[in-house]
Amino acid sequence: MSGPGVSPRPRHGPRGHGPGIPVEKANDFRDAWGRLFAYMNRYRIHILSAVLIAFIGTILTLMGPNMLSDMTDLIQAGLVRPMDIDGVVSIALSLLFIYAAGSILTFIQKYVMTTVSQRTARNFRSDISAKINRLPLGYFDRSTTGDIMSRVTNDIDTVGQSMNQSISNLVTSVTLLIGSVVMMTYTDMILSLTAILSSLIGFAFVFFVMARSQKYFTRQQKDLGRMNGHVEEIYAGQKIMKAYGGEKDAKDAFDRINTDLFGSNFMSQFISGMMHPFMNFIGNFGYVMVCIVGAIQYVEGNISFGTIVAFIVYVRLFSQPLTELAQVFSSMQSVAAAAERIFEFLDEEEMEDESGKTVTIDDVEGHVEFRDVHFGYSPDREVIHGFSADILPGQKVAIVGPTGAGKTTIVNLLMRFYDVNRGDILIDGISVNSMKREAVHDLFCMVLQDTWLFEGTIRENIVYDHEDVSDERLDEVCKAVGLHHFIQTLPDGYDTVLGDNATLSAGQKQQMTIARAMIDGSPLLILDEATSSVDTVTEKLIQAAMDRLTEGRTSFVIAHRLSTINNADLILVMKEGNIVEQGTHDSLLAKGGFYADLYNSQFEDMV
Repeated sequence: MSGPGVSPRPRHGPRGHGPGIPVEKANDFRDAWGRLFAYMNRYRIHILSAVLIAFIGTILTLMGPNMLSDMTDLIQAGLVRPMDIDGVVSIALSLLFIYAAGSILTFIQKYVMTTVSQRTARNFRSDISAKINRLPLGYFDRSTTGDIMSRVTNDIDTVGQSMNQSISNLVTSVTLLIGSVVMMTYTDMILSLTAILSSLIGFAFVFFVMARSQKYFTRQQKDLGRMNGHVEEIYAGQKIMKAYGGEKDAKDAFDRINTDLFGSNFMSQFISGMMHPFMNFIGNFGYVMVCIVGAIQYVEGNISFGTIVAFIVYVRLFSQPLTELAQVFSSMQSVAAAAERIFEFLDEEEMEDESGKTVTIDDVEGHVEFRDVHFGYSPDREVIHGFSADILPGQKVAIVGPTGAGKTTIVNLLMRFYDVNRGDILIDGISVNSMKREAVHDLFCMVLQDTWLFEGTIRENIVYDHEDVSDERLDEVCKAVGLHHFIQTLPDGYDTVLGDNATLSAGQKQQMTIARAMIDGSPLLILDEATSSVDTVTEKLIQAAMDRLTEGRTSFVIAHRLSTINNADLILVMKEGNIVEQGTHDSLLAKGGFYADLYNSQFEDMV
């Protein structure tokens, strides 16, 4: 991994498991926590400090019962002779100081671990954000948006919230448990054995459950990702779903995922919940056994009454970490399941490292050449078969053909969204593979058939990533695409905020993306069905703007409405991944071939 803070681990390709299919391994828990600690290595000083503070605080807590035993003995002795008030007060003040110091240390330790856990969550978000930019588009083709979002939100939140309690309570509980055993053994061996033996069954139960329950926590996180993916998909396509009567199928799919999520949630929460009452029972059982054996010991004169009081406190200190450990282990299983999904994402195969590529094109002429390009989205299915074309600087090139012919794929290869399998693409004689992807992207501005607007003002959407655009230039561009009048009718004009539910028509959204491309001014232009969502009148207005936009630029236009590319300098006619014809509009019509059939088919149903 090249991302900051990611622990070293060999890269590998996709795991091959579909959403919702748990990957269950015996060492998932150990591996996940091992990688998590390696990831947090930058905070090792903080973690070690928190552990040391927790250890000291626990030792102070363990000093209390012995002092309480001495104070009880002084009070008991005072019932038959004058009471040593000074001694009782001295011990009481010492206890007060010890418990106050323990509370302060606990606060510091919690603060340190909260800081570590939240910084770790922040680092995870940053690494995932950077990782997304390094992933090939193929990953997003096979993954749902909801599942990716679940990793960024739910899984990271689980790690950030639960890890703090897991590590803090684990350190405190283990220290308190071991310290209690040592102090109980030092105070009285028989009572110590009584308390320990009565609690061994609790330990056995916890580890038995842990060994068999990790799969439910893993499945819970995966099912949550499936649910997010389904909801996001249905919400995005709600109108289509309703228009085609797909409510029942959508509801059935939701019910199936919801049932799976209920099952995994129920099992993980049930297992977590059953540990607490069981460990409470074990703790209370230890109380009873200590009281019985202690009473017998006291009657026989082997121990003092203060020793019994101290032991009752020790048993509480001994049973308390047992109960907490049961909760800690459940929490740690949730963290392990979430961390596994995060690291699974961070381990996804990335695009090649291009840090060594320094080739750029300063003065772009716009000569584009495709040389025997072969490409397939999967290795066993090629969709572009030996595509070759030579586009001269400043030419307006139209790429036409039936659906699935490979038109948009050619644009994806030109922009290096995907890399060719064989062949090459050159701009001004320089292979695009010799340049960084960012350098290639800077050469193009694009208008796609799928419009994208973000939450922000109209001005911010149009001048996207360009801060030096004047109001005059903005007005000029919006007038050119026919958007200026509409914007002026809005209460805040260009400062109107667009949200997720912005009341813009599909055509208006398309006009805004075209205006964005005109503002960008890159030397090469790609128009992928740029007028597909506008009416005929608006199309003519935008077409005129497009003609001005393409002047002096090498431009690629993908269009199904062949009437919009009559003035193209070169038309490439594609069929099944190959160029079957090329030429001007008039020459191709005169030829009477495949292009002529496509063009004339537009008018067959007209009267």
